[in-house]
Amino acid sequence: MENKNKKDNKQGDNKEPNAPKFNSYWIYGVIALFLLGLNFLDIAEQSNEPVAWPKFQQMVVDQDIDKLEIINQKVAHIYIKESKIGDPKYADATKGGFAKNRPHYFFEVPDTKHFLEQLEKIQDKAKIADFDRLYAVSRTKPNYLAPILSWVLPIIIIVAIWIFIMRRVGGGAGGPGAQIFNIGKSKATLFDQNAKVNVTFQDVAGLDEAKEEVMEVVDFLKNPKKYTSLGGKIPKGVLLVGPPGTGKTLLAKAVAGEANVPFFSISGSDFVEMFVGVGASRVRDLFRQAREKAPCIVFIDEIDAIGRARGRGGMQGGNDERENTLNQLLVEMDGFSTDKGVILMAATNRPDVLDSALLRPGRFDRQIGIDRPDLKGREAIFRVHLKTIKIATEIDPMTLSEMTPGFAGADIANICNEAALIAARRNKTAVDLDDFNYALDRVIGGLEKKNKLISPEEKKIIAYHEAGHAVCGWFLEHASPLVKVTIVPRGIGTLGYAQYLPKEEYITRTEQLLDRMCMTFGGRAAENIIFGKISTGAQNDLDQVTKMAYSMVAVFGMNEKVGQVSFYGMQNDQFQKPYSDGTASMIDAEVRKLVDSQYKRAQILLRDKKEELEILANALLEKEVILKSDLERLIGPRPIDVIERAQQNGAIEEETKEA
Repeated sequence: MENKNKKDNKQGDNKEPNAPKFNSYWIYGVIALFLLGLNFLDIAEQSNEPVAWPKFQQMVVDQDIDKLEIINQKVAHIYIKESKIGDPKYADATKGGFAKNRPHYFFEVPDTKHFLEQLEKIQDKAKIADFDRLYAVSRTKPNYLAPILSWVLPIIIIVAIWIFIMRRVGGGAGGPGAQIFNIGKSKATLFDQNAKVNVTFQDVAGLDEAKEEVMEVVDFLKNPKKYTSLGGKIPKGVLLVGPPGTGKTLLAKAVAGEANVPFFSISGSDFVEMFVGVGASRVRDLFRQAREKAPCIVFIDEIDAIGRARGRGGMQGGNDERENTLNQLLVEMDGFSTDKGVILMAATNRPDVLDSALLRPGRFDRQIGIDRPDLKGREAIFRVHLKTIKIATEIDPMTLSEMTPGFAGADIANICNEAALIAARRNKTAVDLDDFNYALDRVIGGLEKKNKLISPEEKKIIAYHEAGHAVCGWFLEHASPLVKVTIVPRGIGTLGYAQYLPKEEYITRTEQLLDRMCMTFGGRAAENIIFGKISTGAQNDLDQVTKMAYSMVAVFGMNEKVGQVSFYGMQNDQFQKPYSDGTASMIDAEVRKLVDSQYKRAQILLRDKKEELEILANALLEKEVILKSDLERLIGPRPIDVIERAQQNGAIEEETKEA
């Protein structure tokens, strides 16, 4: 048995070594060696030492020269007689040289005719007999290297440029797959047993409903008979829809990590190329590979790059190529057989631009909406990210969740990372709540500008501006609760800001929008009341108020004169407005009327609370940062909070009496 195993091992060993493959670079190496060989032969025939003219004259007079050759009318090669080689004065003639007939000395000849005349004069002066005289022999030596390089070198340069261009066009810098003939091949990355993804469903938090949907898809692939036995069919496509940063790609990675099937990942932009027909060819190749690996999952990120509705804009050229790619994708999805087990997953944050044929049942059977996480979802996301950070024991994920309303998963990850970097910059051993507060300020307001020089007059204007926002928000019933007011410059053009903590609401009433507009006007109104002048600091406030007012009038139907109409999605049409010029004038007039009324309302409120405005502005000038607890100490508790506490206490007393 052992001998048999050894024999098998030997046979296996004999099969393992692969024969060396032919490489085009070997040809280049042979050519280089050939050229070096020619140059080497030329060097071998060169002489050892140059000789000066006086020494050459003495050689001629002593009749020590055996042969004199003039090569190509330029160089004179001198051969010493064998009987004179041992002479000490010619010791330098035998210093090296591996060619037997190598000349011993040489010197350059500027003019051959003049040189021959001088040679005759030297021998006449030395009275050398005619039969002993030295005569120069002219010889032409061919140069093999120059003519070869004259036509080989340009060819090599052209071939090198061609290879470089082909590799750049082929989309790779090297390797056999980077040629132009592979440009129509799919660029999808395959994750299988050899290349696994480390992300699992445990790493995805705040997306419980979406996880249930995709977990069912994974279960489809693992146990198809569980569903097909009841007559069910495996879904062909799953579309993940949601705002940026909500975790669509992360959820797809978790599917790749959980499913024990091959997972193809590609971006929608990878199908777009400068050549016609490349996108459709890559789609065909992608689904051919998927069918070979079935059951498997194909994930296309940012599918709106190729899935836009056809016929929009009426453009030609690249638009036609994109539509061809989309058509091929539609054909491939519709051509799936139900028992193949190939599921297409895609993600986009712009479902409104996708083609209706792509969204119909039978192609994308399921559309999973992934929205921004709520309070509990943010808490779960914080718990996931806090696992990788060394935090202090007093940090509560629920507190951080309450401080970040409307934040997506990517925003929360960014805050956790910023807090860790800030703690490291401060040389702390753990990340505490103060680091998270600073990270939150940096994410919302931008980087703190400590070296920004602001004059005392401008600083006073900023203080009253921010105090106006804070006072309006403090006394308005439907305004969001205030968290912090600061006049520290941050980011680009941000000289101060007020941070609020909005409630978790999904619908907004008219009274709430009006109070928000009034609160936003608080800065401009405070400047006008205190200084009698206005500044450019309210530009961002005016932009928010204008958008809010137009939305109330033309989108939400909150104006009696304009009526219960909504022009949402139609106002951006550059070629045709969905309303007449008279309606446009009416909308403008109602918006201006609404804006003016809320500005006057803010002025009335701040004139009534001018004392509180002064107190808060002076405190800002002194401390630069004021928290909610400071506001309660300086201007008293918020009235709406007092009313809510009283109502809660009254309800508790009634329950106690009933009990």
